[in-house]
Amino acid sequence: MADRKLEITQVRSGIGRQSKHRRTLEALGIRRHQQSVVHNDTPAIRGMLRQVVHLVSVREIGE
Repeated sequence: MADRKLEITQVRSGIGRQSKHRRTLEALGIRRHQQSVVHNDTPAIRGMLRQVVHLVSVREIGE
């Protein structure tokens, strides 16, 4: 699990969403719509993604 990475792309807008969801997107490093970031596949990141699953798409990158 440590070698895997996740590519996270915001596909829905954060406008009008709960502030908790907007703060989670910012904590993931996503600043604007359609931006992609890459993170290690950790339980903390998975928990953050569970909160904003309706706003992002996730792709596993096996390295």
